[in-house]
Amino acid sequence: MFVALGMAEIVSAIPTSGGPYFWSAILAPKHVSALASWITGWYVPKSVFIPLHDLTITRFNLLGQVAVTTGITFGLAGLISTTATVGTSYEVTAGKTLGIFAALLVSQGVINSFGVHLLRYLNNTSILLHSVGISCFCIAVLAKAPTHQSAKFVFATFYDGTGVEAVGWSIRASPAYVAACGVLMSQYTITDFERTVTSNIGQPVLQILIDIFGEPGAIALMTLIMVCVYHCGLFSMTSNSRMMFGFARDGGLPQFFNNVDARFHAPIRTIWLAAFLSFLLAVPSLGSTVAFSAATSIATIGLYLSYGLPILIALIWPRNFNKGPFNLRFASRIVALVAVMWIGFITIIFCLPTANPVDSQTLNYTPVAVGVVALWAFGSWFLWAKKWFTGPVRQIQAERLGIDLEEPGALERAEAEGKLDVDIDIAKTK
Repeated sequence: MFVALGMAEIVSAIPTSGGPYFWSAILAPKHVSALASWITGWYVPKSVFIPLHDLTITRFNLLGQVAVTTGITFGLAGLISTTATVGTSYEVTAGKTLGIFAALLVSQGVINSFGVHLLRYLNNTSILLHSVGISCFCIAVLAKAPTHQSAKFVFATFYDGTGVEAVGWSIRASPAYVAACGVLMSQYTITDFERTVTSNIGQPVLQILIDIFGEPGAIALMTLIMVCVYHCGLFSMTSNSRMMFGFARDGGLPQFFNNVDARFHAPIRTIWLAAFLSFLLAVPSLGSTVAFSAATSIATIGLYLSYGLPILIALIWPRNFNKGPFNLRFASRIVALVAVMWIGFITIIFCLPTANPVDSQTLNYTPVAVGVVALWAFGSWFLWAKKWFTGPVRQIQAERLGIDLEEPGALERAEAEGKLDVDIDIAKTK
């Protein structure tokens, strides 16, 4: 709630489609503006539910973007594989799941490449599915469940599932440690808790649906979930490809990728680059799920860091923060402080091991992934990026002129028409 309030106040003051990358550049003082946007950009994995409002702008969030796309669509491949085992002799293997993942990426790449005009309609469909569809899903589950657990069971029962053939963290450390790592929110509709969490299906939600609706009904409702997840992956690739196109336009990628197809009005080259990199990131899953989890873990923690950095910058340099219509007034700095402290807390929690004993297969590799990105972001800045990177100067100016930056190539046309001053100083945009 505090993070949302802090972001809402910033959005009200700076209603740009560029998101955290823009906010950091504008809120930070001139001497650190470019650095702030550079670091924030590296940690930004974009929103995956309604991303059409946030395309084109962010430059250096390459790792987070690829990790988000991979995580969503590979997760969908896992759901498809698991659901396919219901009532059949189908056996899930890493190779089959990776093949399903590749097919999904190709389908999403084709839609993004040749169906740009369809994206707005699919986006509206996604909103409908995620609101009305999931609401109906929840109502159906609650109404059909033969029994319901008591509130005491849901909110007061403690279950330590962190032990891997050994004692869990509640014994090795304390119950508070397990609670901090993630309170297990048992659902009212779980009729047999132990059976659910130890199900041979390997997917507790699917097991719950089977217990309630039977196999045909469970497959139907899982299909609804999978369609929703497919839309998320589709638009994550949309956002990812636009980001890469902008990155190439600014010289961060080879100029080969700085191209918009004249017929389909889409950055086709970066669309398939995004698909290819997402596939590469999932290949380690063939040998080890640990390696795959380590590669994609930056997506989760990076989201909160990218939101927290602009809030922290506004807290440190309040003079640069000209409030908009949504103004928390005297509570502004308190809300910002609580939000930053909360993000710092959960960042630490996300880095803690959640299984005992800790070995190469149960270690939480999130700190490694976050540390590598941090080392690269700061190292690249001081070694070479500070010599040429100035932040989103042109994009800030273009937005204030009313140029539609969601359209690839719009910025270049505006420059060619002389609407933009390519030599404008970022301080003049503040």
